[in-house]
Amino acid sequence: MDLGLSRPTVEEPVPPPEPERHDQRRVPPGEWVRDNLFNSVLNGILTVVFGVIVVYALFRALRFVFVSARWEVVEANLTNLMVGLYPRSALPRVWLALGILAVAAGLGAGAASRRRRTSASRLDALKRSAPALVGLLVILSFTRTPLPALLTAAVLAVAGLSWLGGSRLPERFSRRLPLVYVAAVFAAYLAMTAAGGPGIDRWGGFLLTTSVAVGGIVLSFPLGVLLGLGRRSSFPAVRTFCVGYIEIIRGVPLITLLFIGSVTIGLFLPPGFNRPELVTRGLVVIILFTGAYLAETVRGGLQSVPVGQTEAAKAIGLSPLKTTFLIVLPQALRNVIPTLVGQFISLFKDTSLLAIIGLIELLGIAQAILFQGDFRGQGLQGETLAFAAFLYWVSCYSMSRAAQRLERRLGVGER
Repeated sequence: MDLGLSRPTVEEPVPPPEPERHDQRRVPPGEWVRDNLFNSVLNGILTVVFGVIVVYALFRALRFVFVSARWEVVEANLTNLMVGLYPRSALPRVWLALGILAVAAGLGAGAASRRRRTSASRLDALKRSAPALVGLLVILSFTRTPLPALLTAAVLAVAGLSWLGGSRLPERFSRRLPLVYVAAVFAAYLAMTAAGGPGIDRWGGFLLTTSVAVGGIVLSFPLGVLLGLGRRSSFPAVRTFCVGYIEIIRGVPLITLLFIGSVTIGLFLPPGFNRPELVTRGLVVIILFTGAYLAETVRGGLQSVPVGQTEAAKAIGLSPLKTTFLIVLPQALRNVIPTLVGQFISLFKDTSLLAIIGLIELLGIAQAILFQGDFRGQGLQGETLAFAAFLYWVSCYSMSRAAQRLERRLGVGER
């Protein structure tokens, strides 16, 4: 009997849409060029115009490097460009320091590659080290004797043996790699200065540039982390101090701080203390300056961590200190790796400003050797500056490649 009541219709569940399958076929080069460079009249014209400009610029650069440049100014002053005023009799100390750093780098690389012993991983490691290897070959091409090449081969052999040893170390060793790197840096410094070695005020050239950059990175990073945490502190006094420090330092140019620090740092020491060397004063200023910028980077990373992470840590009974350093801070630093590395690269390039306060770093040496009697007034600025720029590029690009590898390993930007 039909009472006029409609029977509810049961809708069949709609299956979820299938994920789009991207075409994985390999696009031929000719098709890619046609689709991306000549897909319209305007794009075709722009491609031709900029292609001509790039080819012409490349031709002029290659012609300068291999034909017209007079590289004898670099060949005759290679040691000056590398170590500046460092005593030549103490150069074995530099090679000993390089050996210590090679041991630490080899152990770290070996421990990191323990789980990836494949031909692809070895090829990837070779690609990452390609800029450094190219820079090393260019430097060795300017040497006049085979001794530097033999010593370089010995350092590379030490790094290779350390890599083999690192690949056989226990798994827990990997968690102590940062401490190993920091200890190696300080051990290398002691190898060059202890037991009557030349003081840091005798350093110069590329040695001074890399030393100040490494020291600035190692020491400014914990300062930046503490300032970033302090700016978010619940204690008003700590927060006010950190905010004031960060805003004051970031509001003054580095060159001004270098001038001020080179004159006034000694005035803050108690009576009877010797005034620190000019290199130490410059390094202190760079650390304080970079720490303020890193603090803002760390603060941005802390703000990117979801609040649920902190609430979950509290729910399982973690103290505020453990929550910060075991849960929140690692995620924050992971999120800002590109910005951190960008700041470190900027620090490396900012070491060229040390010439303003009288230090003869890489750029200062490149300018000073032009006043030698054999090269004065011959217009060789292009050669010396090109060599210095090449060393800067190799160092900065190697840091960038290492950061990209770290991002891939930690999955930065992935969910």
